[in-house]
Amino acid sequence: MKAERAGTKRDGSWLGVYVLAYLVFLYLPVLLIPLFSFNDSIQAAFPLQGFTLQWYQTLYGNPVLSGALLNSLVIAAVAASGATLCGITVSYMDLYGRSPLAATISAIARLPILIPGVIVGISLLILVNLIGLGPSRVAIVLGHILVALPTTVVVMRSRFAAIPKTVREAALDLGASDWTTFRRVMLPLSLPAVLSAFMLAFLISFDEFIVVFFLAGTEPTLPLYIWSQLRFPRSLPTVMALGTVILAVSFIIAGTAEILRHRGLGAARRNPA
Repeated sequence: MKAERAGTKRDGSWLGVYVLAYLVFLYLPVLLIPLFSFNDSIQAAFPLQGFTLQWYQTLYGNPVLSGALLNSLVIAAVAASGATLCGITVSYMDLYGRSPLAATISAIARLPILIPGVIVGISLLILVNLIGLGPSRVAIVLGHILVALPTTVVVMRSRFAAIPKTVREAALDLGASDWTTFRRVMLPLSLPAVLSAFMLAFLISFDEFIVVFFLAGTEPTLPLYIWSQLRFPRSLPTVMALGTVILAVSFIIAGTAEILRHRGLGAARRNPA
């Protein structure tokens, strides 16, 4: 018995070491970006030369940066709205449509998450050229809807599945149509998940690079602007300052989305009927 406990303890210790090493390998490079963004040197290297805010000050009054940021915000808002709307429809029909076609569409909607981004980008570039759109802002929006759709489907499907089926059945028994039941009952109960899906889709679109690389026209988005600046060593500190701001905002939005999602699921568990 003692030998088994000792073996279990050793296994737990090794598991803890593995998890710690994994977290350090994964997040240490990310944490270095904010650290070097305050370094008074154009080189990202130790030892640090001093504390400065000048790299953050250079973010203001840059017309190219402002234009790229505006493009990213507009594209992300439109793409997130479209992906959320499609995610609501696909997930609801998958659960309540009771149709092989609905289940097939739901599976296809979640498929892009398994396809390499390069393949998706090349395929979309061929498609937009065939239909006459070409690389443009509209093409980027369509590509981002495709990329963000799996996330919205997963979030909305889990929320609809958490709502007791008796709620929908009671509404139908009282004479409500399918559309009325969806609009007046199911959708209000799923509002936290809708907001969560929108926020996550917004983040995915805002940070997407590969699809934008293939589909961007003359107006670059923020990830493309950052990539273009990496060719100039003197722009590296400014890029790290911009990356720190994006990282902080992304954490806030992702955390809020997760809180909303859990709050919605918790409400469903507390009110099963």
